[in-house]
Parts: sequence; C-alpha cells; structure tokens
Amino acid sequence: MSVFDRKRLPVSTFKLDVERMRQGWYSDKYFLNIVGLLTALAEDGYPVEWSSPTSIGATKGLGANEIGNIEVEMQIFHRRKPYAVVVGVDKALAILRECTGYYDKNGCFVNTFDKLEVEAVHDGEMVPYDGDPSNVVPVMRIRGRYRDFALLETPIVGVLTRGSRVATNVYETLKAANGKTVLFFPARFDAHEVQAADGYAYSIAVQLFNYKYAKDAGISVSTDEQGSWWGGLGGGTIAHAAIASFLGDTAAAMMAFARTRPVDIPRVALVDFHNDCVSDTLQVMRAMFMEFKRCVDEGNYEEAEKFRLYGVRPDTSGSLRDKSVEPLGDPELDLGVVPRLIFNMRNAMDNAWKDWDLPREWEERAKEWCRQVKIVASGGFTPERIKKFEQLGVPVDIYAVGSWLFNNSKDDGTNTDFTADVVRVRVNGEWIEMAKAGRRPGSNPALERVRPDY
Repeated sequence: MSVFDRKRLPVSTFKLDVERMRQGWYSDKYFLNIVGLLTALAEDGYPVEWSSPTSIGATKGLGANEIGNIEVEMQIFHRRKPYAVVVGVDKALAILRECTGYYDKNGCFVNTFDKLEVEAVHDGEMVPYDGDPSNVVPVMRIRGRYRDFALLETPIVGVLTRGSRVATNVYETLKAANGKTVLFFPARFDAHEVQAADGYAYSIAVQLFNYKYAKDAGISVSTDEQGSWWGGLGGGTIAHAAIASFLGDTAAAMMAFARTRPVDIPRVALVDFHNDCVSDTLQVMRAMFMEFKRCVDEGNYEEAEKFRLYGVRPDTSGSLRDKSVEPLGDPELDLGVVPRLIFNMRNAMDNAWKDWDLPREWEERAKEWCRQVKIVASGGFTPERIKKFEQLGVPVDIYAVGSWLFNNSKDDGTNTDFTADVVRVRVNGEWIEMAKAGRRPGSNPALERVRPDY
C-alpha cells in the first residue's frame, strides 16, 4: 500500500468506472483520436507518405501497420520543486491493469495489461525535481503498444497530480507545525467523490513525516470516506449549527454531546460562537469538570470519562476581533485566531480550577484536568502562518487545516502537476530515443517492476 510495506492497494479499493474508462469517457478527446488513428492504420496497412527519404520512418521502411502497432516508452513525472510526496501510483496502476487493451470486432474488450512492461515507485516516495524539464525523475515508466494505453494518460496523470498535491501540502504543513497533529479538514471544499483519495494521500504524508523526523503526529480525518482506503474513521467537534440548536449555549451543547456520544469520540468544544473564546471555554470547562467530579465521587468512573474534555477549538473569523484581544490597530495582530487569543485562552484554561471552590483533595486533580485540555486552532491556517505561531511559541496543540491543502499554484511553489512524455519508440526490435525537444528519458532508482499479477 506504500513505501512502508511495499504492497499495492488492490484494484477493488478504487471502485473504478472501468467500462467508461476503457471507452475514453474520462480522457482528453485527442487521445481518443490518436487511438482511432492508430487502429485504422494497423487495420488498413497502406504505405505512409514520409516527408523525407532520410527520415527514420522512411529509412526503416515503416508502413501504416508498423505505425499503428508502434510500441513506445512513456515516462510520467511531476514538476514541483524541490520534491513531491508521490501518491496515486496504486490507483494509476489499477487503471492500467483494468483498462489497457482494445475492443475487438465483436465489441468485446481484450485486456493486454500483461503485454506491458511497467515500472513504478510506491505511494509515499519522495521524488525530487530541480526545475529542469530535461532532467526529470519518473515515478512511472510504461513500455508497450501505444494504442492499448494511450486513452489512459488523462486519468493516470490526474490521480497522480491530485494525490501528490495533497500529500506534499500535508507534509509541508506538518513540517511547519513541528510534528504537531494536523487535522485534515478540507472535505467541504471539493466534491465528495475525491474524499477517499484525498484522505489516503493525507495518511501517507503523515506516515512519511513521522518516519523521516521520528515524530508521532496523529492521523485524523473528518469523514469516514476519507479513511475508507486505509480503515480510518472520521472524527470532529460539534458544529456552530449545533450550538445554534442549543440557543447559543455552548456549554449546554457540549454537555449533551458528552452524555449521548460514545466515549471514544474526543470531546472538543467549538468556542467562538459568541466571539468570546475565553468565556465560552471557561463555561464549558466548568460544566464538564463538575460532572466529571460528580461521577468520580459516586464511583462511576466509566461515566466520568464521558466528561473528560479533550480540547477546545477557536475558529474566529478573520474579520472579527475576539473580546479577549486588546486592539492594536493591525488586522494581522487583531483579527481571527491570532497568537494573543491563544495565549489568553491557555492562561485562562490553566487557571480555571482556581475559581471552582473545590475541596482541597480535588485541587491537584482539577489542575491536571485543566492543563490536559488541548487547544485546536482552525481558521485559514497555512504553513507560513503556522511557522509564525511556532516561532512565537504559541501554545497550540493541534492545527486544523482546510482548503490550503488543495493548493496548486506556481506563485507559492505548490504546483504539483504531472506530465507524461513518450521518450522512446521501438523500431524493428530496437529502442530509439524519440522525446520532443527539451525532454529526454529520465531515471529513478526507486522504480520497481510491476508484475502483471501484482
């Protein structure tokens, strides 16, 4: 399933629309034209009118039949400097495995995947790019009759681009966060059909980061679909809409959540509904702790765990200044989830127990209960913004990141587009370089031969 176990995800994982993919439904139309052209040449067999008697085709005596059945070497590579965390390889291989071939005269599909020679890296491989398009590092190499797999270029480079973009963005965010957990919160910013692939890309990036940096960042997605390829389940906090349903009473909403939801769901309170994160946090903490204490005093320890507050999440709009933040006149310092808001919250949270009028024997336990409550920061976070928080020592425990994880821009260096080039053709049993100007065959020692029965 990745570089971590050297296994491939089974084809059934991806729920491919195989029949329409074989027909070119998901392919740029010019590939359908190419397949039609080559198929016609292979069947008609008439001579090709070469433009020059010294051209390779003329000197080799190639006719329409040979061109129609031309075998090529295609390499697939990315163009994100200085590297990309490659994800999408297993799905690309599944597309090749199920859809390589042709329809015979009876309309039956003849699969020819076993005639291809395919090499590929594993998902999670970190593949470099130095910015020179003539010096690329392939993540896949395919050799075989071109018309059998030409239709598949569009969906293959598409899944590689999408998966690698998300994975690399997640990896960069984790680096900025110094290994703190980054919650995967972008589901609402794209179509639901991409959730499974996106969640898988995120999980691969977290595993790779933990391996490279000897960290233990958690893996947390927001929907079950995001975890479906690797067995994860979605988690999350209460929503603003839930607080509205409780007439704006955040503490009441959290108490109801704690009473009714399974204990293995972390209790995380959304605390910016009234633009007063400190006050709402303290109300939630008091309500939750007092019920926790009551259950413990009665010896009902299992019930008490329902009222252990895991964290609070400020999600203040970038157009608002929280009531606890003194104005400095600078939107970057005043508005949204800013460092001063987090410092104010942490200070209030650590000292909340002092106002609870507790028996002396409960004071240390209450202090520890308060200090274990985490701050989950969300609202427009990017790696650059997270770096600033970390440099300032802002006491954020977990970052929730949304739409930035889909970023794909040349302006900020997140462009992770993939390209496929034919770089060699086979003529009379000999492989001849045939890359367009400015390109050439690349190499990558991480490429592994893919067996037809993988």
